[in-house]
Amino acid sequence: MITLTPRAAQRVSAMRTELGSVEKRLRIFVEGGGCSGFQYGMSFDIPKDGDNELESEGVQILIDPASLSYLQGSAVDFDDGLHGKGFEIKNPNAQSTCGCGKSFA
Repeated sequence: MITLTPRAAQRVSAMRTELGSVEKRLRIFVEGGGCSGFQYGMSFDIPKDGDNELESEGVQILIDPASLSYLQGSAVDFDDGLHGKGFEIKNPNAQSTCGCGKSFA
């Protein structure tokens, strides 16, 4: 399971409204790269064969099976404060993370 905090859900919902595409859902994924080996990604997308479809805080989430194995139990937060980083994924499976919080090993 992947969860969104209420702040993250509000921001995702606002971004989706700005996008103006009701059929697209939030996709969270992992790809190779970043300073720690893997990096997180988020986009709006339509469901694809094999996707896991989840819901948190009223937001529909898509995640491919390979990414789910890395992200199981993660929480997505959003911080727009003075030193806010934007979206941040808190991943209990990460052995280490980089200073920016966008990549992990």
